[in-house]
Amino acid sequence: MSARLLIVGPPGAGKGTQAAVLANALGIPAISTGDIFRANIKDGTELGLKVQEIVSSGGYVPDSLTNAIVQDRLHQPDALDGFLLDGYPRTAEQVAELDRILAETGSELGAVVQLVADPDEVVTRLLKRAAEQGRADDTEAIIRHRQDVYHEQTEPVIAAYKDRGIVVEVDGLGAVDEVSARVRAALVDHGIAF
Repeated sequence: MSARLLIVGPPGAGKGTQAAVLANALGIPAISTGDIFRANIKDGTELGLKVQEIVSSGGYVPDSLTNAIVQDRLHQPDALDGFLLDGYPRTAEQVAELDRILAETGSELGAVVQLVADPDEVVTRLLKRAAEQGRADDTEAIIRHRQDVYHEQTEPVIAAYKDRGIVVEVDGLGAVDEVSARVRAALVDHGIAF
């Protein structure tokens, strides 16, 4: 069975970690728009320079740019039979665009894993990560701004998928293995086979 999944949650809720674990367990690629953007920033590409300016101010990359990158990635051979998206879609417009992209291959999302986490715990987690990794874009003010933007823009995305009955909510705090076990159990309950 192919799995086409999305993982969502506030910045710092462990999406990247859980995406890697889940994608490996299902044998599908984890597709992180954040990783794609960071690679371009590191390589100093034209896209990377545009993204760096936006990220440094705590904003999100515009839909047009993100949509094009996701469409290209989902049409690559390793993603045709399944994938796990992390960081996309973030807006109602991106939900519609993802539906359009998936319709091109006659597919649709099977489930949305929503990681939930206490905002103050997330700030603490991200400040620790910033210190460990030297990430200048992770100041407390920017982290809190990203949380505000997440709530304003992304909660309608979650609501849209809840209307479709495909959201599985999972507590994102705790040890990686504990959270992974909760994610897996929630997906099995939703009908996703491992």
